[in-house]
Parts: sequence; C-alpha cells; structure tokens
Amino acid sequence: MNLDTQSLQPIINFIWTVADDVLINKYLENQYQDVILPMTVLRRLDLALEPTKDKVLKTHNEFKGKIDNLSGLLTSKEHGSGLAFYNTSPYTMKKLLADPKNIDANFLDYLNGFSENVQDIISKFKFRNQLETFENTGITFSLIEKFCSPKVELSPDKISPMAMGYMFEDLIRRFNEKTNAAAGRHFTPREIIELMTHLVYLPVKDKIQQGTFLVYDPCAGSGAMLTQSKRYATNPDGEIKSNATFHLYGQENTGEMYATCKSDMLLKSEDPDKIKFGSTLSEYGFDPDLKFNFMLTNPPYGTSWKEDIAKLNVGSGNKVSIVDSRFNLPIKNFKGELEETCLNSRSNDGQLMFMLHMLSKMKDPKDGGSRIASVHNGSALFTGDAGSSESGIRQYILENDLLECIIQLPNDIFYNTGIATYIWLLSNVKDEKRKGKVQLINASSDSFYKKMHKPIGDKSNELTTQHMESIQKLYFDFEDNDHSKIFPNEEFGYYKITVNQPERDENGHIILDTKGKPKADKELKDSENVPMQENIQEYFAREVLPFTPDAWYDKKKMKVGFEIPFSKYFYQHRNLRSLEEIASDILKLEQETDGLLQEIID
Repeated sequence: MNLDTQSLQPIINFIWTVADDVLINKYLENQYQDVILPMTVLRRLDLALEPTKDKVLKTHNEFKGKIDNLSGLLTSKEHGSGLAFYNTSPYTMKKLLADPKNIDANFLDYLNGFSENVQDIISKFKFRNQLETFENTGITFSLIEKFCSPKVELSPDKISPMAMGYMFEDLIRRFNEKTNAAAGRHFTPREIIELMTHLVYLPVKDKIQQGTFLVYDPCAGSGAMLTQSKRYATNPDGEIKSNATFHLYGQENTGEMYATCKSDMLLKSEDPDKIKFGSTLSEYGFDPDLKFNFMLTNPPYGTSWKEDIAKLNVGSGNKVSIVDSRFNLPIKNFKGELEETCLNSRSNDGQLMFMLHMLSKMKDPKDGGSRIASVHNGSALFTGDAGSSESGIRQYILENDLLECIIQLPNDIFYNTGIATYIWLLSNVKDEKRKGKVQLINASSDSFYKKMHKPIGDKSNELTTQHMESIQKLYFDFEDNDHSKIFPNEEFGYYKITVNQPERDENGHIILDTKGKPKADKELKDSENVPMQENIQEYFAREVLPFTPDAWYDKKKMKVGFEIPFSKYFYQHRNLRSLEEIASDILKLEQETDGLLQEIID
C-alpha cells in the first residue's frame, strides 16, 4: 500500500509531537531536528532490514574473519539484505527495547553495525553527537519506543519513496519555519517537479526509449527531482514507458538533506555513491568531464555564495577573477567581438551560478545534447545592469540559443515563499521551429491553479493534472496568444549608451576641451537603453535629439545588456474609472455616513 501525501499528515504530526513529548526541556527548539530527522531515517532503514536480519547475521558470523570484504555477500539477495546496505549488529530498534538497562550501550552497538554507506549518513547528521545527551537525560528508551510505535509507519512496503520524500521535506519545512532558518531554500512541491519532468522528457520521448541516460541535480535536497523524474520516464503505465537505463547523480551541501537524499537512494536501490556532499559551485564532487543528458533543479535564490567566491577567487578588491572554465565564458562586446568574461553574480545571490554550472555539464549536441529545467525567482530575469555578470549570463544563454521557454508559475505555490517563480527550460538541441526564439508562458492567473482547502506553510495554491496539461499544451503548441508569447533572442538584448550634454559657462556659452570639442556636463549625464534590434543612430535621432539637440553619445563606451522583462509582455491595460463613476461613489459614501459624526458626538 502506498500512502498519498494527505494520509501522511497524521504520521508527520505524530513524529512532530515526539519533540514535545520527549525532547522538551532537554533540547532547544532549534535543535529538535538534530534528533527527529536522523531518527526518522534510521527507523526507515531499520524496517527495510528487518525481514533479512537473521540471514545477514548468519552470513556475517559464518564468514567474518574468512573474507576481507563481506559487503558483496551481505548485500546479496541470496546471503544478505538484498539491498545496498546492511547492519551486522544483533539488534533492531525493537530488540533494543527489550533491555532498557543497557539501551545506551546497545544503541551505540546498533549504530556501529551499519554498513559504511549508512555510516556516512549518520556522520552527516552528526547523530553520534546526540548520544551523550540521550544518556545524560535518560531519553534513549522513550525516543526509540516512540519511533517503534505503530503510529509511525515508515516501512518501505507501506510508504512509497515519493511519499517518504514528501515526509522529510515537510518535517524540514516545519523546523525551518519554527526557527526562521534556511530562508533561501524553497522545497519544490511535487506537482511542480511533475510539470518539470514532463517538459524535460516529453519533447524527446521517442529518443529515450532505449540506451543509458544520466540525470543530475546540483542542488539535490531530498533527491525528489531525481527519483520522480526517473519514475516518470520509466513508468510502464506512464506517457513515456522508457526501457532505457537512467543513472541519478546529485550534490547537496546541507548535511541533513544530503543524509536524507542518500538514505532514500539506498532504499530505492540507486547508487548512493552518485550523491556527493559539498558545495557544487566550489567543491564539485564529480569528474569535471562528466556530462549529463537531463538536469533538473531548484537552486537556492537570494542566498549568499560568499564562501564559494572566497574559495574560487584569485583576485582582490573589486576585481574578482575566477579561474574556472564553468564561469569564464565568451560573450560579445558592443562591437560584436567575442570576449572571454568572468561571470560571477552578486555575492548575495548565487542562483545564476548554478545555471552556468549546468550549462557546462551539457552533452555535446552530436552526442544527443542535454535538456535542463530550473526554478528561479524574478531576479534571474532582470537583476543586473548592462555589463554586469547577471546580464552577461543571460547574454551567454541567449547568444548561444540555449533558452527554449520560461514559464511563470502562480504565486503562493511553494511552501515557504509566496513570491513569483519561474521555470526555465534550456536545451542545446532545439527543434527547428524553436531555433533563434524564446517562448514566454504566463501561467500565473487563476485559470492555472486551484486554492488549497488548507494551506501548507505559504503554499495556498496548487496545480491539478488539468492545469499541468494546459501549461504543457501551451508549450507544445508554440503559438502567440494571451498566455504565450514568442520572441527572437535579440528581443531581450540592448545597448546601453551614455548621453552627454555640453557644459556651459555662466554666460551660457558651451565650454570646449583642448581638442575643441564640447565638454560634457557631469550633472546632465544620462543613459539610454537602445533595443538591440534597432539602429542606434536612428533611435538617438528619434528619442533624444528632439528634446536635447546638443546631446551626443560616446560610441566607444557602449555596453551590452540582456534582460527579460516578463511582466511587460503580459501587461493588460485597464481603463481608469470615469469621473462620473468616482463622483457617484463618493456621494453614496456621504449618504451612508450622513449623521454618523453627529451620533458619535452625541
């Protein structure tokens, strides 16, 4: 039986109450997750190993000391767990409860019995740091007893991996809300992941029926993007029904999320070594030459990446240069010449750096190319003036014709943010009809979502299957209409020119420089953004000279800029109310309140 997310709520609520029942007055509120999350994961692993416990112990006792590496035997179906992990301790969590007097020593023995890949999970949770507190406060028995309760149904046979991922994320979301932590992390609702996987795989459905494909998430979180995308592509009852092999790769720099993701990979019989720990931007965990067919992610936005800059930076002061081919890319200057440029975004928001990282991991189009789906906030669309790194990143993407589509999602769709969010779809193997073009889809109106009966955190809206199908149809139809707009790549580029006006003396005469040319007045200096598709001189003659006939611009100091002003293209003009309507309403209000002041005075 696979439980859906609604039926998981009682289990999540019960786990949540463990903190109040067992940890209260023993731990601070901001420390609860240091106990609850690893205990949830360990109980999940414990239940998965229970059916083969006797077989594993028998094999371990029989061959211990006779074979150097028992891992192969202890994970085999014939002699071991049949999973990618095992535990050679004589204890299970339930068996620990049979000896309350020695439970602390036995619990340590139980933890030490796990295979090396689980030891990594325990280590990233820093769970052994809690054992002394457990023993000193005497809560070990009560804690284990709670997690062995029938009310905490965590068995892989009863709860699907996808539902388990939801549980982990919901618990972490609650902890973050309680402590106001991890503001830049926005766990992705399952329907958004579903929409992303559809848009990544469906366009190449016929090309992924056989073979081997690599899927990657550089901000893996609980691993939901990876596992759900594979499930969608390979589901025998699904839309694609692929028989291909999909290998899942991910990296995560938060200890508890990494541990959660890796534990889930173990239970799904995925390769846990393909999940790496550390910051993707400065401590990339895989071979630099490894490329991926599909990439899906929801990077942290509005979050500092100063530590990464410090590790990558070889410059000083305001001149930061990064010696990393991922972030040094050729973009055109105002003369149309390619220049190698260090593209490092503002230190307080690294979301576009993850985009550059993924672009560097795209397979060559000759080898099938790559498709990317990435969630961003509005900052990625327009933050950064001409010449800035953010503008340069957008420029690189558009000049290389990598952007297929951007979809604006409804507000209040994520658990801990109500701001506008966008799915970017990129590919280096575009269909002919999409080459040189970008599609913008506005799916933010109420025709693309429904209100939830009960909000979860900031999430009060959700997409139904029908809504997702409507968005997919807009994408595949590739037509101009009220919700879909199509533009050439150059639409989003512009030249920033500095407009100068002459400096004048007290008599109003123009001051000349040593070369006899008018001297520019710094106080009157201004700038204009000239659309890339326009002729600069014609624009200047039309938009500037009629108002400042003496103005000029320096052709040697122009800058190239790129932005995607999404709202501009979907703005709907609303006529102002007439004066008669306004006057009528004022009169009605006056009549309604007539005598009210007198009543108050009396």
